[in-house]
Amino acid sequence: MKLYVSPHLHHLTGNRSTLDVEGETLDAALKDLDRQFPGIRFRIIDEQDRIRPHLNIFVDGETVKSVRTKVQPDGEIHILAALSGG
Repeated sequence: MKLYVSPHLHHLTGNRSTLDVEGETLDAALKDLDRQFPGIRFRIIDEQDRIRPHLNIFVDGETVKSVRTKVQPDGEIHILAALSGG
């Protein structure tokens, strides 16, 4: 599947925004990403296996809140920095 990362993570992916990952769940896909780019998973997932609050993750266009979310082999994962302000 394709995984797209926002620019704030490009320094961890060799300046690549689109990556190929494998897995049946978001967690497995992120572990595959971490295998390719060691240390990146910890920037996305905290010590309690929760998505970090400053990130939004979408699987096939739907916001997800759990790493246990199922993913399809031909699906897309988007990891974006959350925006805030007032």
